Amino acid sequence: MIYPKIPLAQSIIQICLAKGIQHIVISPGSRNAPLTIGFTGNPAFKCYSIADERCAGFFALGIAQQIKKPVAVVCTSGSALLNYYPAFAEAFYSQIPFIVISADRPKNKIDIGDGQTIRQVNVFQNHSLYNANLTEGESEENDFKINEAITIAKTKKGPTHINAPFEEPLYLKTKKLTVDPTLSGFMKVFKKISIEDIIASTNIWNSAKKKLILIGVNDPNEIDQEVIEAVANDPSIVVMTEVTSNISNDSFLNHIDAIITPFKEKDFKAFQPEILITLGGMIVSKRIKSMLRTYKPEHHWHIDPLRAYDTFGTLAYHFEATPNDFFRQVLPFTKIVKSDYAANAGKLQKDRKAKHQTYLSKVPFSDLKAFEIILSKLPKHSQLQISNSSAIRYALLFDLDSTISVFCNRGTSGIDGSTSTAIGAAIGSGRQTTLITGDIGFLYDSNALWNNYIPKNFKIILMNNGGGGIFRILPGHEESAVFNTYFETAHCLTAEHLAKMYGFEYRTASTTESLVEAINNLIAENDKPQILEVFTPTRENEKILIQYFKELA
Repeated sequence: MIYPKIPLAQSIIQICLAKGIQHIVISPGSRNAPLTIGFTGNPAFKCYSIADERCAGFFALGIAQQIKKPVAVVCTSGSALLNYYPAFAEAFYSQIPFIVISADRPKNKIDIGDGQTIRQVNVFQNHSLYNANLTEGESEENDFKINEAITIAKTKKGPTHINAPFEEPLYLKTKKLTVDPTLSGFMKVFKKISIEDIIASTNIWNSAKKKLILIGVNDPNEIDQEVIEAVANDPSIVVMTEVTSNISNDSFLNHIDAIITPFKEKDFKAFQPEILITLGGMIVSKRIKSMLRTYKPEHHWHIDPLRAYDTFGTLAYHFEATPNDFFRQVLPFTKIVKSDYAANAGKLQKDRKAKHQTYLSKVPFSDLKAFEIILSKLPKHSQLQISNSSAIRYALLFDLDSTISVFCNRGTSGIDGSTSTAIGAAIGSGRQTTLITGDIGFLYDSNALWNNYIPKNFKIILMNNGGGGIFRILPGHEESAVFNTYFETAHCLTAEHLAKMYGFEYRTASTTESLVEAINNLIAENDKPQILEVFTPTRENEKILIQYFKELA
């Protein structure tokens, strides 16, 4: 076994090892050489080398998203560290365990004019669950801080930062471990809803005829089938889900925008819930947010073991429990209330589906038509990663096979890092993974392809509509040179040469027929990673989508 000579580096590595950190994503550099030597010198760690720190951060985030355990990223000092911030913020808002270990210059070298020195202490403070600002040398205080950073990342499901100053020489090695770090275990916390809270909530529950359960980003298999069936069979409950909810039932309203976009005031009032129960992470639909902020529920409860956001300005109570624990403890005390709330929602959904199918049968090739084809062709039991902006919004409008797991970086909802995250997730899950991404997000994160670990069965479906198409469907769109340049980011670029440079199989589609053929070939071939670039008409996509919502009414 090879160890770094510097004791502080040995302590970090040994504590990571003891606390079960397995995946280490290293951004090459000099100041972090002691950590690189130690992590790569121990076969217990699976190490990856990703040169671009922003890509490295999202790559690690994708692995952590899948394995549900902290993944560490390691970088040199200076500006390298700042490039982890987008992934760090995403980990915070998406509740993903994530640890940044940064090498730093000694304290006396900061702010004296040395190169690659910045103020690294507490640099992530606004989004970090814990900052372990270490000092040079071995100490119990350092060990305590390293332990805390790892424990909090794991138990609180979020990002932490370990900042370690190293003095030269940095590359000295030893075969003998010279530290005996202090270790602490993980605390197991069991939370039970109090009988007082159960009584209070069920008293309200049993008198309400309109209960809406709104499920945001949610991991697959997080909610038991008997819980799903219990709420699905209650006539006073309507359940609304999104594609990122990873939950399925025939009675659930799984196309929120299609349901409520045609609403008039009387429809909003009829649908307005007395009780709103939210669970899972961020909601994509702006329309449901707007509705619930205007037509407010009398009671809003959020169910999550860790955090609650007052998204609609009406949060009354945060039940610090998992959805399974909440419903298992509360449902036995509830009773069925006579109501037509769920029945009316079912009729509404049936009507919308019929109009949806009628419109799609006559629509020309476009983003909307392409998503219908793509989502219907994805293989069962695979993983789907979706980029932000228009891609995730189009995906909300279609059914997806219930065996497909869906993920999207909805914590910050940024376009940066979707490709890097998808590649990390493919490695973390070991499943066939397809990324559906827009052209701007793909180009923005194109360094993600500079990666030696991409699985052969990894596939990218790139929707190229010549710019940021979502801005054409937002209020205020006005055709002009300023709009095309500064809002939409119009371009004539393709992925062809990127695919060739990075060893991807490349194919294209620009019609319904060519897309069907291309996606069938894409799914069938798994000998090398692939990019399918789908070209859609920039100026027509907006009109087709707007008409879609009109015809639903």
